[in-house]
Amino acid sequence: MFGQTPRPSPTRSVVYAAHDPDAITDYVTNPRVVHAMVDRLVLTATGQPTVAKAWASLVSPDDKVGIKISAAGGELFTTHHDVVNAIVDGLVAAGHPRNSIVVWDRSLGGTKYAGYQSGKDGYQLRAIVPRDGYDPKAVLSAPLMGKLVWGDFEYKGDLGKTVILSDTENTSNVSHFSRILSSEVTKIINVPVMSNSEANGIAGCLYNITIPNIDNWRRFSEGSRFGATSIAEIYADPVIGHKVVFNLMDGLIAQFAGGPQSEPNYAVHHATLYASKDPVALDVVALRKIGELRARASVPVIGPEASYIQAAGQMGLGNTDATLIDIKNAGR
Repeated sequence: MFGQTPRPSPTRSVVYAAHDPDAITDYVTNPRVVHAMVDRLVLTATGQPTVAKAWASLVSPDDKVGIKISAAGGELFTTHHDVVNAIVDGLVAAGHPRNSIVVWDRSLGGTKYAGYQSGKDGYQLRAIVPRDGYDPKAVLSAPLMGKLVWGDFEYKGDLGKTVILSDTENTSNVSHFSRILSSEVTKIINVPVMSNSEANGIAGCLYNITIPNIDNWRRFSEGSRFGATSIAEIYADPVIGHKVVFNLMDGLIAQFAGGPQSEPNYAVHHATLYASKDPVALDVVALRKIGELRARASVPVIGPEASYIQAAGQMGLGNTDATLIDIKNAGR
């Protein structure tokens, strides 16, 4: 129509990829190569001339920086130690004391076997303390009742006593965010692994920073029954969304079934790291790649379990339209 104001062009998202076949051999990473890949990604993604300036453009000197890893995959499929070390080195170059940086997950089971050394790495390697590690003031509610278990903030019972409870006394529609997330870090580097999730489609960027950071989480991990928007709505909570400044997905190994726990029969050496400021776009790219690997192995497609990614796009958390996502090579 004549005189109509043109609509602005949709904002595009960029996912950066660094691939090097020398990064991993027989499940063993090459620290030098991996470090260089991480440096290339942050330099390319930020457009800065040095690694120190690149990380400084993402976090300020006053920020309390946290690195959210995935430690559910045991020795082989936990976020690789060399990836985290490279990020920490960059943050230190940007002026953050090594011992001020928090590296965490719900539990640290996989880190023990994946090369992490609490007290020797220099940074804080932290798990979420059962019950007391959750913030009673940082809550989210959803129209889904969950069965509480030991470790959840509102769980009633244990302490060596026999307690008889009704069917409803240990159920709740409330979850609490971890204290690390709610009050101890102000900026987050999100470092998921490239893996499917049997309950939530993929264990990507949106999943990694939400489900492992709340209690009473099992109600959101029941396949198509949990509601397509739940994980997207959790991510949109102010406790999370504005704190995540960079997503770096560890795709040195890509696991396409059985995840996020270790399942070597459904994994391949992918030797690729991905990065983006858009967690939704990065999850879209990962979902497509995992889908390709499943097809080659005659594994059924990922169904409605991953529909929260589309919901996140509809909520304005990032791009799901492949025509608006550019994949750029970070070089070698």
